Amino acid sequence: MPKKPEYTDEHARGGVRVELPAIETWPNQYRGYEITITIPEYTSICPRTGLPDFGTITIHYLPNKLCLELKSLKYYLLAYRNLGIFYENAVNRILDDVARATKPKWAVVKGQFTTRGGMRTMVEARYPRRKA
Repeated sequence: MPKKPEYTDEHARGGVRVELPAIETWPNQYRGYEITITIPEYTSICPRTGLPDFGTITIHYLPNKLCLELKSLKYYLLAYRNLGIFYENAVNRILDDVARATKPKWAVVKGQFTTRGGMRTMVEARYPRRKA
């Protein structure tokens, strides 16, 4: 059986800087409450194999002055459907884009991805970022 090409920097960067639909916001009227949004039909493309990836994305955040507008969030996440991006990059990119749009007190984005090759993957990213 022929050996498959190794992962490349191009694979690793896939989808990280692609322009996606804007995430809109609306002015928050209250303080001290948390919002959880679950998207059970997340889909993207593996940048190496070209095969589809499926999972559930959960966004949990403490709003400050702005809240996520759900229709624009849906269009933003639908844009991943044809995007070649690794799980880890997708979760981190979603967190960065949500944080940039809303400037929350804190936010957590979790991706639970369907089983592939007998393994199930969960990726979690937090804002503000922990210093390494």
